[in-house]
Amino acid sequence: MKKILALVLVLALALTLAACGGNGASSSTPAAGGSSAAGSSTPASEPAGEMDVVNVAYMANYASLVEVCTAMEKGYFADENIEVKLTAFQDGPTIIAAMESGSIDIGYIGSGAHKLAINGQCKIFCFAHVGNGDAVMGLKSKGVETAADLKGKTIGYAPGTSSETILKQVLADAGLSESDVNLMSMDADGIVTAMIGDSLDAAALWSPSTLKVEEELGDDVVTLADNLTYADQAASISSWIVMPSYAEANHDLLVRFTRALYKAKDYRADMSNADEISGYIATLTGLDKDTVYAQRGDAEWLTSEEMLAQIEDGTLAAMYQTQQNGFIATGDVAAEVPLEDYILWDVMEEAGA
Repeated sequence: MKKILALVLVLALALTLAACGGNGASSSTPAAGGSSAAGSSTPASEPAGEMDVVNVAYMANYASLVEVCTAMEKGYFADENIEVKLTAFQDGPTIIAAMESGSIDIGYIGSGAHKLAINGQCKIFCFAHVGNGDAVMGLKSKGVETAADLKGKTIGYAPGTSSETILKQVLADAGLSESDVNLMSMDADGIVTAMIGDSLDAAALWSPSTLKVEEELGDDVVTLADNLTYADQAASISSWIVMPSYAEANHDLLVRFTRALYKAKDYRADMSNADEISGYIATLTGLDKDTVYAQRGDAEWLTSEEMLAQIEDGTLAAMYQTQQNGFIATGDVAAEVPLEDYILWDVMEEAGA
């Protein structure tokens, strides 16, 4: 009888351990979809050893989340022994401030915040995309139909963002200075509310906030300029960034993180996957899936192979230089800075080797 009881206890203990085994998804991390390579249905292999936890900052839109959400859901980060914990922010400068405080390890920034990278506050370790989701918008009902009509008008904007860069260019082209208009510093949600609530005459915004304003105000909205308007003067590049000290201490981790992003780039490049990816993003952000899906055209999406080819032939460096030249022209950057001072080309190249 004692032998039977001992056997039962051993079996019960074995069943309990089996039920508790495996690495479950973190409560802050979408569950992995389980493919080990883009487009593959093969389950991701279980990484050996303790996972490297990385705190990642994002903005609640398709362009910011398309790579990181895909890499999480398809198991690409797990393949690299990385666990990602996401935190939402309104804009790039706020993300960089959080990284400086130590609460965030890796962040995604739009074009406007790149002036902070150029000025030495952070380093770029992976190119994300060239976007077209920013715009300066006016309201016809407020007498704004051309850039010249902005004189004396109240304009909502978020300092340090790529939309502010376009706003400065719009004003300059119209022969206006910032003193000729009434600039209201606000976050994106506040700008949308103020535009819909009749408190602003114009705004500098980015997707999906631009889509929300257009949806609510319809034909009253006129787009004065977007990223493509000034593509020859200042490329609207988005990138993945880290603090210089983090980059120095975590080179191997950044290579692995970038390798996971490359797999996500390749999966994303097949636009038939956009609906699936939009579902991931909608679940994470609480946004309507159709609203997220409508943002799928907000950028030019390169595969990892295309991106690496553009690094090799100098195309990517030329785009970053054009971006920097735009900041020099607006006075946000005092003088030319070598790209190598703030872009970690070696991380991107090693990840693709």
